[in-house]
Amino acid sequence: MKKILFCLSVVIAGVTLHAQIKKLPVVTAPTFRKDTVNIVKFGAKGDGVTLNTKSINDAITAINNKGGGVVVIPTGMWVTGPVELKSNVNLHLQKNAVLQFTEDKSQYDLVAGNWEGIPQMRNQSPIWATKAINIAITGNGIIDGAGDVWRMLKKDKQTETQWKKLIASGGVLSEDQKSWYPSEVFRKASQMKNPGAITPDKTPEFYKGIKDFLRPNLVVLTQCKNILLEGVTFQNSPAWCLHPLMSENITIRNVYAKNPWYAQNGDGIDLESCKNVLIESSTFDVGDDGICIKSGRDEAGRQRGMPTENVIVRNCIVYHAHGGFVIGSEMSGGAKNIWVDDCTFIGTDIGLRFKTTRGRGGVVENIYINNITMKDIPGEAILFDMYYAAQDPIVLAGERREPPKVETLPVTEGTPQFRNIYVNNVVANGAAKAIFVRGLPEMNVKNIVMENMILQAEEGLDMTEGSGISLRNVKLITKQTNPVLNIHNSKDITLDKITYNEGAELLLNVSGEKSGGIVLNGTDVNKAKKGTEFTFGAKENALKMK
Repeated sequence: MKKILFCLSVVIAGVTLHAQIKKLPVVTAPTFRKDTVNIVKFGAKGDGVTLNTKSINDAITAINNKGGGVVVIPTGMWVTGPVELKSNVNLHLQKNAVLQFTEDKSQYDLVAGNWEGIPQMRNQSPIWATKAINIAITGNGIIDGAGDVWRMLKKDKQTETQWKKLIASGGVLSEDQKSWYPSEVFRKASQMKNPGAITPDKTPEFYKGIKDFLRPNLVVLTQCKNILLEGVTFQNSPAWCLHPLMSENITIRNVYAKNPWYAQNGDGIDLESCKNVLIESSTFDVGDDGICIKSGRDEAGRQRGMPTENVIVRNCIVYHAHGGFVIGSEMSGGAKNIWVDDCTFIGTDIGLRFKTTRGRGGVVENIYINNITMKDIPGEAILFDMYYAAQDPIVLAGERREPPKVETLPVTEGTPQFRNIYVNNVVANGAAKAIFVRGLPEMNVKNIVMENMILQAEEGLDMTEGSGISLRNVKLITKQTNPVLNIHNSKDITLDKITYNEGAELLLNVSGEKSGGIVLNGTDVNKAKKGTEFTFGAKENALKMK
């Protein structure tokens, strides 16, 4: 990939913001020696019964000892336990090869790992590497993580027939009969607070006692350099599908990450504290976030101090997921210099999803998003939320959620920040809400430009505690028109060339005593039955119309 120079100059609240990514490092896919070994030569059998853990790992070790090359998984079904990738090895799956990880949990050792941004004990990941250089998983085959035996399930996410079949398979139910767990051990551990966290008071016996609960991610590549994932389908993970952690120079191309839509924590890819990454021409259809940027959680993430940076995401498709492109919520080490271009989200709960909460800390900045197409989004097309509460983005039937308590707290190292984000050329055909912005009173969502958009949604703009935010040349086609734009306790907001439904009940509601410096420009206010309204302490001089 050639070096790329991105230069943006945008005006926010009358101030020109020069946002520039200079000379993104070259992301070069690793190359490998032509030496090739077939796992069959090491005794592997593709009969769907034989456990091939030793044969596959022996093949990888042998080619590694020779200086590197290709380990071939031929056509067939190859049952195995955990596989360790080693330096200079390309694990290549031929067409119609299925690498099927065993459902026998005893084959997965308990190891010190990382879960949702903090050090935790986990079952060994099905595919893993630590401090390896020049590694790849390529080909046209399928890698299946046997995730069904690891996950809990919610009744609301199953049909009646599926639920009855699940109960008949074994496991236990919650007291309210609304959740299924693979075992009593899992159920009890799920009621503990961070049971897998590595703390001095916990013994090896304790972790063994909750082993069933400690689900692994399918592929974990820790502190590795020069990584290529290409062409392969990664599916049915116990938890996250792809998890590069503190790694660099990563190319992910033409992969398919596939998890059941109901899979708890079934993310597609989570880049955590990684740098110099290219993700392109890939498809995600999963149970949680699709393409997600992370960098550690709370104090542990801040101490690590490794942002995810210098990332290009382009020409990707996300189907079911909690979010199409996502940053957070574990972003305590920060995220910066990220370019997302030419992506499509279809049926994704939220399109562009930026989420965090108090306690995280970290700065998300210099994010550039261009040419995004969305269709049938159940939630928000674009969301910035600093009150993330670790819940599914779409409320389930009968579920009741209270709005967060709004209070101003002191700014500390645990106060997160979203700033300097540019979103251009978005088309959304169907969403519950076009744009949602919810900052903290002590730390607003800051310096965001959103322009050149056509957004069809039930509701338009809903903004609270934002500052230095611009919407330019945005067309809102909404069913809810009272109001089309709602701005609360926000300042230095520019609304330029906004178009909306003829005959809307109310164009703009400004509320809250802190609202001010709002400019409405180039917009036909007379198309609405009522142009503006000021409520909950907002004053008319908070708005200027040009």
